[in-house]
Amino acid sequence: SKLEATKAVIPFAALYTPNRRLPNMPVLPYEPIPCKQCNAILNPHARVDYNSKVWICPFCMGRNHFPPHYQGISDNNLPAELYPTYSTIEYTLPRTQQPHAPAYLFLIDTCVSEDELNACKAAILQVATTLPEYANVGLITFGTHVHVYELGFNECSKCYVFRGSKDYTSQQIIDQLGLRSPSQRPAGGPNAAVPVAPRRFLMPMGEAEFAFTTALEELQKDAYPVPSSHRPARCTGIAVQAATALLGASVPIGNCQARILSFIGGPCTEGVGKVVNRELGEDIRSHKDLAKDGAVHFAKARKFYSGVASELVAHGHAFDVFACALDQIGMAEMRDMILATGGMVVQTDTYHNVVFKESLKRMLAKDGEEGFVGASSNCTLEVIPSKDIKVAGLLGPAARVEKKSPHIADTEVGLGGTTCWKMAGLDTDSTVAIIFEITTNSKDADQSQQGAGVQQFFLQFITRYMHWSGELRCRVSTITRRWVETGNISELISGFDQEASAVLMARLASHKMEFEEDFDATRWLDRALIRLAQRFGDYRPDDPMSFNLRSELSYYPQFMFNLRRSQFVQVFGNSPDETAYFRLVLFRVSVPDSMVMIQPQLSAYHFAGPPEAVLLDVQSILPERILVLDAFFYVVTFHGTTIAKWRKAEYQKLAEHAAFAQLLAAPHEEAKEIARRRFPVPRIVDCDQNSSQARFLLARLNPSSTYSSSSPLSAEVINTDDVSLTTFTEHLKRLAVQS
Repeated sequence: SKLEATKAVIPFAALYTPNRRLPNMPVLPYEPIPCKQCNAILNPHARVDYNSKVWICPFCMGRNHFPPHYQGISDNNLPAELYPTYSTIEYTLPRTQQPHAPAYLFLIDTCVSEDELNACKAAILQVATTLPEYANVGLITFGTHVHVYELGFNECSKCYVFRGSKDYTSQQIIDQLGLRSPSQRPAGGPNAAVPVAPRRFLMPMGEAEFAFTTALEELQKDAYPVPSSHRPARCTGIAVQAATALLGASVPIGNCQARILSFIGGPCTEGVGKVVNRELGEDIRSHKDLAKDGAVHFAKARKFYSGVASELVAHGHAFDVFACALDQIGMAEMRDMILATGGMVVQTDTYHNVVFKESLKRMLAKDGEEGFVGASSNCTLEVIPSKDIKVAGLLGPAARVEKKSPHIADTEVGLGGTTCWKMAGLDTDSTVAIIFEITTNSKDADQSQQGAGVQQFFLQFITRYMHWSGELRCRVSTITRRWVETGNISELISGFDQEASAVLMARLASHKMEFEEDFDATRWLDRALIRLAQRFGDYRPDDPMSFNLRSELSYYPQFMFNLRRSQFVQVFGNSPDETAYFRLVLFRVSVPDSMVMIQPQLSAYHFAGPPEAVLLDVQSILPERILVLDAFFYVVTFHGTTIAKWRKAEYQKLAEHAAFAQLLAAPHEEAKEIARRRFPVPRIVDCDQNSSQARFLLARLNPSSTYSSSSPLSAEVINTDDVSLTTFTEHLKRLAVQS
């Protein structure tokens, strides 16, 4: 019942990865069969009458006749969608027109140093050579003004210039470029005259390779002089508007995988989307400014980018950001635009960084190549629940689609008010969190349980999308769970996934911090954990020593301890752009990857045996150990004092110390292996105990031994006032058992 669901503290939710590669999932060469009443798709939980060729939908109990081509089905001759093992299945949908070739529009910031611009150009030229000949490419550069290159003009290099300080609408940009907008295209279906804009700005790589590479090679740093007391004039907002308008008018809507790849090297200081004024006397906004409404440009810039996001989502185009600067670039303002379009984001300090180069290479890798991300497009995700469940909202890389449904909850969480969302871009890791609301009242729940025993309920996720191969696909996942009798806590807790729950709470806390004023995330997480411990712990009142948590919950307090210390909750020491970046990646990646961000993994290498996972604790540091910390955004290889001394003495070069050479090499191989399978590529930090870079490891360890400990228990002491996990757990026990 609704009351029981509230008592469970953590909302009833599902984390779903719609484009995950599943090795045993069949892809059927025909269309799915929907229920004529509720539109749910035929699935293994449907009851089938083989004699009359009728199936009963488990969601609405409606009776549906099988179409004629299913006449041969029987107990021994089942179609794949009725096999109990295939709870997730994919269908190939028929096409009315040929898919348009993928389109990549490169948006390059020229207000950077010559050295940085050359590194950026070299990386783009390198990946451009790997693009297939049929892929369309376009080029826009921006500094004081925006330059839109006409790659189809062969006589000489030609570009259109838009003034950076002037506001343009998408229609004005389309008119100035001489393109037809989608609304002005003639009617008459796909074979009508001029179905898309003439090929001038977006050209197939095979035809435009010379024009594209020449334009890039000749690209110079922004020519306008910058006084020493000023920032460069950078019109990022107008450039984004121009790229959105150009792409929207150049490729057919819903039939093309199209992305804007932006390479930005500093904050927008000119025109719409401005983050900070040009005078260096004005500091760029900080978390403190945002909390006290001191960021004068923030709300206006965010509103502008949200407007651009609506246009990108309507066209089904993704917006990717490569932020390569020591300064902030305005990612906090762009957050909604990147998230709504399912864009990918990479943040690093310079274009020379391997993180930038490798991430760009991976993003455009082909199927079968190392690091392929499986980018698909134009996805709509629909959720159909059983009758006593309603959809409260979604947290993840998607945009709301207006759709009336009886399954919409009254309270909204994130993107609510609908049961259908659009994901303009998604990859094999894109994961959404869908939050549900139980609507049955206690009286009805008791009556239904007495009348029919404990019943099943169902959730169905229907994803229609354009696969990276160009096919239109429909993936259907149907899952079932049981209603639990009121008060049967042990059965209820057996269905609890503590890792998924920790990721959900991280997304919820991040969302609330972003949109609720004066929200204290640490306090909110602590209260939720105490209430959960009171509800599901085994204890005698007022006796902390008797407190015990079931195995399904045993790691959850530890996850919350690490979450409240993580960069998602503790914003001190991070800029608004860094926080926005961490949260954007958290909202996109799958549960295992999110868990690595919340609670990093620590492995130890030593002479005594094979590598082993060790506790994320300062006591794991030993002089004769090498530790590898995987914190998702960076991977640290940490050498204990003795190992570091031996390495500096070059013992690894001596033949009799071959085992030591192997011990030194193994952690580096592990770090490279982690980097090889991840997007964005993590930064690799190689450090010794007591060196400055050791802070990357020490900041994430449980401070069980600090400067205030009565007797230090380990080889390292952390100078912090943070409480340790032991103290945190003791406090939790004491508060949970209070009567």
